[in-house]
Amino acid sequence: MRYADFTFAPFDWGRVAEPVGPATGAGKVTLNVVEVAPEQVWRLGWSPEEENIAVIFAGGGHADVTAHRERVARGDAVHSPTGHTLELEAGTEGMTAYVWRTKLVGGEPRGEAPRLTGRLSDDETQLRGFTGSFGEDRTGGAVMNFVFWPGTGSARLCLHCGMQEPGQTFNVHQHPESEEAFIAFEGDGQLYLIDRWHEVSAGDVLFAAPGVPHGARNPKTDPAAGRFVTCGGPTPFDPALYASAGVTAEVR
Repeated sequence: MRYADFTFAPFDWGRVAEPVGPATGAGKVTLNVVEVAPEQVWRLGWSPEEENIAVIFAGGGHADVTAHRERVARGDAVHSPTGHTLELEAGTEGMTAYVWRTKLVGGEPRGEAPRLTGRLSDDETQLRGFTGSFGEDRTGGAVMNFVFWPGTGSARLCLHCGMQEPGQTFNVHQHPESEEAFIAFEGDGQLYLIDRWHEVSAGDVLFAAPGVPHGARNPKTDPAAGRFVTCGGPTPFDPALYASAGVTAEVR
């Protein structure tokens, strides 16, 4: 879905859209676009069963996860584990954030000390040479950063960032049990859904239901052209991605 096609609801603190949710057929994940007016605050209350991840898309200010408060700007990410509140306070330029939300269904392990903040550029743990679900060649494969995942204490949600340099593809794949909502964060590129590639720009959203093929690529051929950055992740997290990266999918 194109950013220009989002339907926003106004509030006294700003406005919010929901490009992915029950109204669009999603049952496991909701994606909100939250635009907070300058020096205003958006809050999510405490929930014993909800997990949330926010990515700052524009502007900045402060993020507060229960008692943990930190300054945030474009490219920063915040994880609000189950049982925590989430608050975004915009600075003088306002703030736009994409917020992934899910409810635990029961029985999920909880992280002992989950990571609360990160950046899309975090490269501590990565997936390289991904062949996808259909055995594509590894040559020219994009790199995926794991920002929030079971290894950082996420119980159900995850946040991955695909870095597609010119000519690179994150190969087409599918998740048998997971829904995936992800966004074009930086640059222009293409997202694959079902059976074809779609042209997208920063801010656009793609939703893939369980079993639906999807992927991302930067079709530019000039090495000097800009990169195409995407972020999101399957809900619930898909252990197959971590197996491909050679790391455990155990919640820490």
